[in-house]
Amino acid sequence: MNSNPAAKEELFERMPVTKAIFTLTIPMIISSIVSIVYNLSDTFFVGQLNNPVENAAVTLVAPAMTLFYAITNLFGVGASSLMSRKLGAKEFEDVRKASATGIYFGLFFAILLSAVTLIFTNPILSILGSDEETVSVTKNYLFWTVGLGAVPGIMNILFSFILRAEGRAMHASVGAMSGCLLNIILDPFFILPFGFNMGAAGAGMATFISNCFALLYFIVLLGVIHGKTYVSVNPKNISFRPEILKNIFAVGFPGVVQNNLNVVSMTLFNNIAAGFGTAAVASIGIVGKLNQLPIQIIFGFSQGVMPLIGYNYAAKNTPRVKEAISKIFQITLGALSVVLLLYFCASKPMVRIFMKDDEIVNISSRFLKGMGLSLPFMCVDFVVVGISQSFGYGRHALIFSILRKACFEIPLILIFSKVFGLYGLAFTGALCEVLMCIIALFVLKKLLKGLN
Repeated sequence: MNSNPAAKEELFERMPVTKAIFTLTIPMIISSIVSIVYNLSDTFFVGQLNNPVENAAVTLVAPAMTLFYAITNLFGVGASSLMSRKLGAKEFEDVRKASATGIYFGLFFAILLSAVTLIFTNPILSILGSDEETVSVTKNYLFWTVGLGAVPGIMNILFSFILRAEGRAMHASVGAMSGCLLNIILDPFFILPFGFNMGAAGAGMATFISNCFALLYFIVLLGVIHGKTYVSVNPKNISFRPEILKNIFAVGFPGVVQNNLNVVSMTLFNNIAAGFGTAAVASIGIVGKLNQLPIQIIFGFSQGVMPLIGYNYAAKNTPRVKEAISKIFQITLGALSVVLLLYFCASKPMVRIFMKDDEIVNISSRFLKGMGLSLPFMCVDFVVVGISQSFGYGRHALIFSILRKACFEIPLILIFSKVFGLYGLAFTGALCEVLMCIIALFVLKKLLKGLN
């Protein structure tokens, strides 16, 4: 098999660290930004209907869609981390087994999520916080995005992680972007009155069609590069060997815990916000979408650099590992400083792009500033988790997940909403991330000491 090992060695072993980081992360960040734009596209075009109920439906379904990331973190992050370390150790057969195991386990759970959503739609709607006013619209949006859309939506993200693990960051990102760009094109035709006039349901249908297109891209790509990649889609390479499964689950399972706790946190957040009216729910939905931009920048860098750190950790190239860690902190903290400044200087104009309602603009502006305060601290936390996953230390990421959501964020949501009302919710994330940052710095010190 010709998998072009020389090109991989150049990227992971000899290319200047800063250039290698950008080579791996920029395509991922661009695809993430395009993905955010397409999520904002849903919010923008649904917002043009000037109907808070339609916007609220998109917000209420968001917790269910975070389950996509639970599955992709478990099998995408878990398998890709193992693949990078096996590449660094030159154990290429295990790279194939790790990729096939991640792909087919992910496919199984994607089908399971789809089936559960279609069978138990009404109980799920109740859990998500829909009421008589929003239930019909929310049900239609849920049907397209999760009921039918779980498999293509999950497999796109999973293939991106798997391909990125062996340095194919550009291919991974092009696949993700192709679906996003198609979604942006389709949205107005499915949502607005001049087209099919389906509202939020149209946004869901456009997302489903676009994800199917992106999945087709990955299937064709894997056919084209067959024989030139260590990524395997051969079911015979699925491995139940304890070493393979243990490594995938050890790194990926914390992501499942994190995302399940995210669902609990977001559902609680939305249910409490619903007590302050539909405008509050719609505002939180808009702010949540806007705030995805800096979060995805952090996520893109912290996850994109994992193959580089994991490869060199397995190859025992400690100086290169340390340099990569130092550079990633410099880059991410600099970028987030710019975003935070933008939040405080232009929050209202940013919100008015999506909704003109003065009440929603005022609520959203305050939430955007409050949530923005958490970004620099979140950066430290995310990067340290990414480093731990690169080393194969899933335990650290698991502890971080439990601490962030169960010990800090969820209790703070309950306390701040009681003490400070609606706007107390905006600052729960900032205090939570300050606490997590302190813990992350302590863990980072131990990790670096372990390298020495």
